[in-house]
Amino acid sequence: MDLSPEDSLRLNVLLTQGLQAVRIDESRMVVHALTERGEARVPLNPTGRDEAYIREVKALLSSHSLGSPGGYPVYLKRWTRMGQAKDESLEQLLVLGEEEAVVAVVHAQGISNELARRAWWCMPTSDNARRMLEKEDVIKGDMGPVLAEFLIEHLPFEEDQLGIIDSVKAALQPGLISEELRQALWTKAKTRGSYYVGFLQATPDDLPGDAVEHHLFEETKKKLSTLAAADNKAARQLIKVFSAAGQNYLNTVEAALKRPNNQDVVIVLFKAIESYFANVCPGFTSRREIELIEKEVEQHCDACSADMAELLLQFPEYKPYARAMMMLSGYCEELTFPVFGQTDAIGSVMRKRIRHLTDPLKQQLTVLRN
Repeated sequence: MDLSPEDSLRLNVLLTQGLQAVRIDESRMVVHALTERGEARVPLNPTGRDEAYIREVKALLSSHSLGSPGGYPVYLKRWTRMGQAKDESLEQLLVLGEEEAVVAVVHAQGISNELARRAWWCMPTSDNARRMLEKEDVIKGDMGPVLAEFLIEHLPFEEDQLGIIDSVKAALQPGLISEELRQALWTKAKTRGSYYVGFLQATPDDLPGDAVEHHLFEETKKKLSTLAAADNKAARQLIKVFSAAGQNYLNTVEAALKRPNNQDVVIVLFKAIESYFANVCPGFTSRREIELIEKEVEQHCDACSADMAELLLQFPEYKPYARAMMMLSGYCEELTFPVFGQTDAIGSVMRKRIRHLTDPLKQQLTVLRN
């Protein structure tokens, strides 16, 4: 099928306008273009079936951009989402009028702030915003705040819990949103616990809570100052946990534990806790059974690492807190496998089935908090 003479003329004129990006509205049969001169619009006049006609339009765009009418291999979706697109071809992909090609640009490690602007014009979706906010050049550019504000505005309409957590995490990166917007997001977390998990991932040491430091903080900081200065990770972690920021972290974990609504939220929460306490993780023999983790903590707390051994040798009075931190370092995705591998339960049913995991977790939080 050939393009109509009118469409062929208009599209070929369009190709001379310094084309930067193209999107095709297939339902209305309109080609929208972003050019060096601004935005342009070309209504199509199909000479046959719409689907076949769109293929011809894309073939023309591909021939101009890539030198071949073959277009983008849209069936390579997994490859596309692994960020494998070559940096030097990203500009050409945005003028193919193919959504999968835009996704390839969004996932590419070499995407720049300018290319992010063009890709966003092509396909402004929450997932694309999240992926682009993983790239340093975009975060630091003027597109960073634009994408972050979009994610926050669309949070009420996001149904996927992982999407919610990722959106909060992406938007909370330094310099992207105002303090007022950050506080508003924190307030909303009281009714949407998934937000707390995003905060824990994004800013674990700078949460908006109003906790005060542990009553032992100043004393502990003074006692452990020499060890901390010598880069004793166990000592540094204990001082950190006893600080106001650390107490805020523990309070936020407790808040996130109140009503996790699906398995994804629990898994991401456990991974966040594991990351926070990674410096005291002894490398448990088993990561799937909480009872075995508890047994190892009880038996090997003062010998799990050289740093912990040194801390407890000099200051044995901190052993209960060391045990609590070690227990928390054992919370990870693998711990959920025996339960989540056998059920797809959500809500209250899921929370009941993981009480043997969450109850000990809450106990350790109590030990470490004021």
